[in-house]
Amino acid sequence: MNFKRLATLALVCAGLTVAAQDNFSSTFEKINSEVQKNSQAYQNLKDATNKIGHRLTGSANGKKAEEYAYNLLKSYGLDVKYQPFEVESWDRKTLKVEIGNSLSNLKTVKAVTLAHSPVEANVSAEIIDVGNGLEADYEPLKDKVKGKIALIYLGVLPGSPKGTPSLHRSEKTAIATKYGAVGVIIINQVKGGVLLTGTASVTGKLIPIPAVCIGLEDGMNLKNEVKAAPQYARINMTNFSGLIKARNVIATIKGTSLPNEKIVVGGHLDSWDLATGAIDNGIGSFSVLDMARTFKKLGLKSKRTVEFVMFMGEEQGLLGSKAYVEAAKKNKSLDQIRFMLNYDMTNDPKGFSTTRDEMKNQFTNWGAQVAKIDTGFKNLFNVGAGLHSDHQPFMLEGVTTGGGAGGRLPNNSGPYYHSDGDGFHLVDEQGMKNTVRYSAMLTYALANTPVIPVKRFDDKSLKEFLEKNKLKEPLKIAGEWKWGD
Repeated sequence: MNFKRLATLALVCAGLTVAAQDNFSSTFEKINSEVQKNSQAYQNLKDATNKIGHRLTGSANGKKAEEYAYNLLKSYGLDVKYQPFEVESWDRKTLKVEIGNSLSNLKTVKAVTLAHSPVEANVSAEIIDVGNGLEADYEPLKDKVKGKIALIYLGVLPGSPKGTPSLHRSEKTAIATKYGAVGVIIINQVKGGVLLTGTASVTGKLIPIPAVCIGLEDGMNLKNEVKAAPQYARINMTNFSGLIKARNVIATIKGTSLPNEKIVVGGHLDSWDLATGAIDNGIGSFSVLDMARTFKKLGLKSKRTVEFVMFMGEEQGLLGSKAYVEAAKKNKSLDQIRFMLNYDMTNDPKGFSTTRDEMKNQFTNWGAQVAKIDTGFKNLFNVGAGLHSDHQPFMLEGVTTGGGAGGRLPNNSGPYYHSDGDGFHLVDEQGMKNTVRYSAMLTYALANTPVIPVKRFDDKSLKEFLEKNKLKEPLKIAGEWKWGD
């Protein structure tokens, strides 16, 4: 007899029964009314962007942001603490990028340094176009890349074969390094010369070669010039890197009957330094802060413990969430985490998402209750998995993760991701209110449902899950594939 299968079947059946019985409509109504009338998310984000500016981890502004979140949560009457951790902080200093048809005939091009580039670099070399920067693009070139500066498109080039994968800029930089490139020039996808920043490191540590971003128009012109005749570049940069202290901010509402089961609700408070990070990730983190305010204001009780977490260091390699998970492993509390909800650039969600399809019955049942309150909520259910946000360290330990589904960024703000255009003028107040109220409802339901029909993946199941979601290749590139095959 397969006892494991029987146990799993029993758990799923229990979940189906509970899903049919869970009725949180009256509490959902209270949450809806409170947030619609009294939400402070939009105003607090406006205040923070005005008073603090950017929120780069390790900077004076980063420290101000940590204190701002801590004091705000304290003012709501919540139990708040800092979770200190050491982070290898990085900051840009000087940069000059020159391009031309010979090293004696170069012109300066507008560019920005990608994070975790070397503290000092001065390289001059021929440019080689490697298209989308995938392994398949390097295979025909092989040794021809050595000693050259790789020109890479950020996403997937128009006209690429259907199904061409889009790797993260850090993964593309790692592949370029593997093939012997001495530098990387990444072409942004946004019209109008918009420059993108962000990390070019898969580990959050310094990379061995300089990486920069140039605008779409400059980049596509350069591709044409490289195709016609050899082109050369000189990249001269200086940067800062060093260990500093940073802090996650954690507000806890202790569970009543299941205090050792925990729902973690997080968003990254930090931002890059080119702008104020209102969209990435002000709209997510300040929505989480207002979820915590709503719970306290309404005096909501929960069977399970709920932790609202402001992570720092996400932009520099998920450093705050990694520190949280490492601490949980060290104090043997990781098994207590039954669910992790992550809000990164979440705006006006139309449903719920998760890594586990076993949650469909409960999520859609709760979503139907939300939709009765507001027909703008479409009760979408998305299941799947990705990388490069604060859910990742939890997911790689087998923890079930989730959040909002189907939302859109406000005011055409997508093109200004990681750019100097990411300001408060892009934020939509009602979009933030929708994130707060729907997500507070989901949090309340997860904290109070009698049975959550999923547990942490064991090692074998986690490997199968990651392979199914096509995450093996990027995790191997990042050095986070622990199975060795």
